[in-house]
Amino acid sequence: MPGLLRGVARTAVVAGTATAVSHRVSRRQAGRWAQQDADRQVAYRQDVAAPPPAAPGAPQSAADEMTSKIDQLKQLGDLKAQGVLTEEEFADQKRQVLG
Repeated sequence: MPGLLRGVARTAVVAGTATAVSHRVSRRQAGRWAQQDADRQVAYRQDVAAPPPAAPGAPQSAADEMTSKIDQLKQLGDLKAQGVLTEEEFADQKRQVLG
């Protein structure tokens, strides 16, 4: 009987340790994924915030320029609706597009 009790106790300790280690690994991995997501959002916002410069040798007509501005404003509106841009970021970008 003492051997059986010792075996059960050992199994409980091993199982408890394995569970604790598993939870710690899961939390650490979730933290890494959260950091990667945050880094991607920052990079994405920087890409969106800096619109590509216009080609120096290609003058645009007024209609093409207006269409381009409208498309940019639609994209900014979509990003704001998705929660990627805050109200202030949206207003700054809108001023840049229209200014």
